[in-house]
Amino acid sequence: MFISRSWLRAICFGSIFSITLSCMSKGAAQEPARAALMPPQESAKPTTADGCPPLDWSTLPHYRPAPRPGNFPIPPTGCGFYSLHDALTGQAREAAPKFAYPPNALMPPSLFDADFRYVENPSYAPDPLERLHRIHLGDNWLFGTGGQAWWRHMHEFSSRFTGKTNDYDLFRARVYGDLWYHDRFRIYAELISAHTANQNLTPLRIDENRADMQNLFIDIKIGEVDGRPVYVRAGRQELLFGSQQLISPSDWANTRRTFQGVRGFWSNDKFDLDLFWVQPVIPNNSGWSSIDHRQNFYGAWLTYRPQKKQAVDLYYLFLDNTNSTTPLGLVTAPTSVHTLGTRYAGDKDGFLWDVEAMLQLGDRGGQSILAGAATVGVGYNAKKLPMNPTVWAYYDWASGDHSPNLGNYNTFNQFFSFGHYYMGWLDLIGRQNIRDWNAHLYLYPAKWITFNLQYHVFSLDSARDALYGIAGTPTRVSLAGSAGGRVGQELDLIANFHLSRRTDLMIGYSKLQTGDFISNTGNGRSPELFYMMYNVRW
Repeated sequence: MFISRSWLRAICFGSIFSITLSCMSKGAAQEPARAALMPPQESAKPTTADGCPPLDWSTLPHYRPAPRPGNFPIPPTGCGFYSLHDALTGQAREAAPKFAYPPNALMPPSLFDADFRYVENPSYAPDPLERLHRIHLGDNWLFGTGGQAWWRHMHEFSSRFTGKTNDYDLFRARVYGDLWYHDRFRIYAELISAHTANQNLTPLRIDENRADMQNLFIDIKIGEVDGRPVYVRAGRQELLFGSQQLISPSDWANTRRTFQGVRGFWSNDKFDLDLFWVQPVIPNNSGWSSIDHRQNFYGAWLTYRPQKKQAVDLYYLFLDNTNSTTPLGLVTAPTSVHTLGTRYAGDKDGFLWDVEAMLQLGDRGGQSILAGAATVGVGYNAKKLPMNPTVWAYYDWASGDHSPNLGNYNTFNQFFSFGHYYMGWLDLIGRQNIRDWNAHLYLYPAKWITFNLQYHVFSLDSARDALYGIAGTPTRVSLAGSAGGRVGQELDLIANFHLSRRTDLMIGYSKLQTGDFISNTGNGRSPELFYMMYNVRW
């Protein structure tokens, strides 16, 4: 066998080194030298029952932070009182305290995405309820539980454009259990109970769901890419992507939106990738909710974060709806809709931006679809001014049909939108056949008080198409276009009081000053809303 000279030198050097060490070990006087040559002994590291190093639960499981919606505020920072409880007890904090739930009565993110890993930090002293989210069952299992409950009082004038007053209450409770094995397997279950009382009008489908599974799924880790896990999720699950203009749990709804199906997802520091196939779950106020098997919703969503506080979305969505619906004489289904979209949003040095564009193709009742929507928003956060003001100016557009039921179909489909957040808090207008010039102002009179003013100027994109409601259903129409196109101007005033780390109180007032389209297509009385909401989570 051929052995190179370098290998022979290494073998000889190793032999001489071994003989030298052996000789040095013969005398007690030579022991210190031997100790100096030997590598130091490492202290014993803790191991589990199977001899493996214990899991670092402070980094596991991996969670993905919720994406920013549009017209986002910039919260205050620095020393101060971050809740009413802090102010009453004189507990000034150097920064906002850590907590996995948002400090607001409205909480769009899913409970299963709440990240309580900070509880594992040895220097952190969690309260008893926080410990419930990180219960270790041996070395390999982690269990968590928690929930949320709210009460909301609604006082509506000319409710749903009927001219009638509707004074009622909404109640909701959600409780979950979350079990992980390492970061390899997860089973998550969440119950919801939603009720309404004292309504003068027939309750909406989204107002009641007395007892149901809001989420019930398993996650299985199928591999790793770039050192990060790839998961497949199967079962009932909420979805939330990007701006939530197309896919959202829609937290304002008393029942929240959910789906059933399969989703694959992966994330690292720069990218998020999701692929899914789901079917919408239809709330049922007299029993378990059912799946709409005549709707299939597919999607691929990629998010890239070029810098901190900036995100670029690229996505493809496909909705195949084989139901047959013709409200107000307008065919809205069956339909097969492909959506291509992109969004770029972020902030830098106080300047804010949010730009999104969507193109839709497909067919609806034998007609070809060509529709689109766009959002352009710019803002600024003047953090050095009193009350840390943030201002936004937006233009939102979603196409309408200029020849209803004839030729190409041009009405944009808003899919499963969080319309309440974007199109006015009265919930009367959807992102279909609409133009909306809107402005937003956020103020913080104290670090625990958020004040938000919104002003919208609505008009139809096509006067011959319908005004679509928050659920995407036509509510009023003038097929000849003779009713005009001015829908009205809406003012929304919202104040959120962060009472403690687990409780918030929100109050608000909204009014739509109706335009000629509303006046010429039925009752034209201007709708108004006053509401109060108390939210607690644990």
